[in-house]
Amino acid sequence: MTARKGTGGTGSKTGVTGKRSGPGKTGGRMLNERVRTARQRTASSTRWLERQLNDPYVIEARRLGYQSRAAFKLLQLDDRFHFLKTGTRVVDLGAAPGGWTQVAVARVKAEQPRGGKVVGIDILEWGPIAGATILIGDFLDEATPARLKEALGGPADVVLSDMAAPTTGHPPTDHARIVHLCEVALAFAIEVLAPGGSFLAKVFKGGTERELLALLKRHFAVVRHAKPAASRAESAETYVVASGYRADPTKKPAPMGKV
Repeated sequence: MTARKGTGGTGSKTGVTGKRSGPGKTGGRMLNERVRTARQRTASSTRWLERQLNDPYVIEARRLGYQSRAAFKLLQLDDRFHFLKTGTRVVDLGAAPGGWTQVAVARVKAEQPRGGKVVGIDILEWGPIAGATILIGDFLDEATPARLKEALGGPADVVLSDMAAPTTGHPPTDHARIVHLCEVALAFAIEVLAPGGSFLAKVFKGGTERELLALLKRHFAVVRHAKPAASRAESAETYVVASGYRADPTKKPAPMGKV
C-alpha cells in the first residue's frame, strides 16, 4: 500500500515564504473553465481536470509557488492551533510533493540563522525544497528515527502526516486504511518527539477510532479534530491535532479537547 499526500501541485522546486492561508486574487484568471472530453480521457478524468482548473486553492498554490493545494490545509490548521513556531524542529512524513514542507519551512523560519529545522521524508524521489532537508526512504525503517534526529539536531517538536492510502470506494476499508496510517505515524511520533511536542495527522470523518483515540489521549495533553476550509467539502478527510506530548505516558491524561 502506497500512501500519498494531496496533489494539485505546481511543479516548482522552490521554497515559499508567503503567509497567506487561503485563495485571494487569482491573477485575473477566470474560474468556471470547461474541459471537453478528449478521445482518450474518461468522463471521470475530465471532471477531475475541470475541478482542478476551477479550484481557487489550486490556482493560488500555483501563483504562490506551493507544490500542492494541500499547503493551505496546513496553513489554516497552524493559524488555528499555532504549532509551527519560530525555531521549531519539524518532521513531515510522506512529504512529497512538498507543499507541507514548504509551509513548515516558512512558518518556523528554517532559512534564518536562529530559525527551526524541517526534515521531510518520502519513499519516492522528490524535492529539493529550499530550507528543508530532504530524505528518500521509508519512515518505518528501523534506521529512520536516528536519521531524522541527526538531521534535526535533536528530537522533533512537531510530527506532521498528510498521508492517505489510495481509496477503494468502500468506506469501511478506506477508513481502516487511513486509521492504520495514522497509527503507524503516531508510533513513529512517540519515538522521535520531544516532551511537549505536537502531532498532526489526517483521519477520515468520524475521527479516530476508540483504541487510537485512547492512545493519543494517553500520550498527549490535548487531542482535537478539525477540518480546514481548504479541505474539499465532499471529502471525508479531517485532521487530528494532538499537543503536549508526554514523555511519561503513565501520567493521567487530560480530557479530549473541544473544537
